[in-house]
Amino acid sequence: MSEDRIERDTLIDASVERVWSLVSAPGFWVADPEGFEATTAVEGASVVARNSEHGDFPVRVVKVEPHSYVAYRWAPAFPGHELTEGNSTLVEFTLSAEGGKTRLTVVESGFAALAVSDDVRARTIDDNAAGWPQVLDASRKRVEESTV
Repeated sequence: MSEDRIERDTLIDASVERVWSLVSAPGFWVADPEGFEATTAVEGASVVARNSEHGDFPVRVVKVEPHSYVAYRWAPAFPGHELTEGNSTLVEFTLSAEGGKTRLTVVESGFAALAVSDDVRARTIDDNAAGWPQVLDASRKRVEESTV
């Protein structure tokens, strides 16, 4: 991890198609599971991912390559705010088959461009670096248990 990038991955015992059905839902990583409505990512579309603990996060779909790659922008340090270049990071999910399993990789970048104090930037990086392993573990369990 650098001051501008977080990268994590996990191996999921499921097909690429099953993993895609989760990661192609904008905001799945931050939305409360019980209130989450799965939709399919469409380039340029925006949703609000609602999280009862952390707030509401606008999420915009940046790029979609079905079954292999999807990218979103979100404002991790600015719940409830509209997305701008100065308050959002890029979250990229890449899927690749490994035998009958799927490698899911997430890269979040753009922290250096956040228009925030150094303290807020450092806290956002720390929080997200700690959060992605939790998100990936929950995603793995969710897909493997077929509750997507």
